[in-house]
Amino acid sequence: MDAFSPSEQYLQDFHQRRPGATSAAFSALPAKTPSQAYKSSYAVLAAVAQDLSSSSTILDVGCGDGHLLGLLDACSPQSKLIGLDLSRGELDVARRTLPSRILLLRERAQQMSLASKSIDLVVSHMALMLMDDIEAVLSEIHRVLVPNGRLAAIVGRVFMLGPVNDIFLDIFRPIAKVDLPSMPMGDRRTRSTEGWIELFEGDFYDPQIEDVDVAWQPTPGELWDALIETYDIDRLSVAARLKLKDTLIAETSSMLDSEGRLRTGWGLRFIQASAR
Repeated sequence: MDAFSPSEQYLQDFHQRRPGATSAAFSALPAKTPSQAYKSSYAVLAAVAQDLSSSSTILDVGCGDGHLLGLLDACSPQSKLIGLDLSRGELDVARRTLPSRILLLRERAQQMSLASKSIDLVVSHMALMLMDDIEAVLSEIHRVLVPNGRLAAIVGRVFMLGPVNDIFLDIFRPIAKVDLPSMPMGDRRTRSTEGWIELFEGDFYDPQIEDVDVAWQPTPGELWDALIETYDIDRLSVAARLKLKDTLIAETSSMLDSEGRLRTGWGLRFIQASAR
């Protein structure tokens, strides 16, 4: 395996310390595209597999603790399932919870050991936008997909939904400017619809991109517990995190509803394309 970049080293450390953080954040919250409601953002991807034949092979890139693989196994039990991730900690959890017939690989998505044209569907939940050299990742995904095979992924769009996000960013940015060491993570093109369309040019066709809103009404304490499971806040010093927490709770106190909750959520994108 090639030497890991600083961001890859950090992501492995984070997920060794906090395996299952991503599925804990997203698996129990309802997700909605402009046309349909789903039980979660993972369910958006699981639904794509329902149209495949029973002999299909599905690869989950950045599979984490295997939550999506479990959903895929439930809805398409005859399919061959493969999960790929960098984190040994996440894969250890996945191995303990998933059936042994599901193959798990600790590999970089930029250089997979899978045979060319061996995969019918590639899925990925909240991982592609974090990866180094996204062009190499997409090239590898194209290599392993059969002609006309599909890529379907959930990626980030905006951090939080609604006014809570504006308040958070106004507080976070000056703190991060002083306290957060620079560590580029992902390609800027993965942050926009236009960027994804550009990235898909050449190897993929029929790109489809939809906004996905994951609604959430947390208490301030629940909001903070979720935020400390995110990468940038995890990287802040203890003092900076405390300052962020105190200021955020104070600034959002006037936004609480009658039950002491905030109306917010996570802003995601559902991207799809087919391999040429």
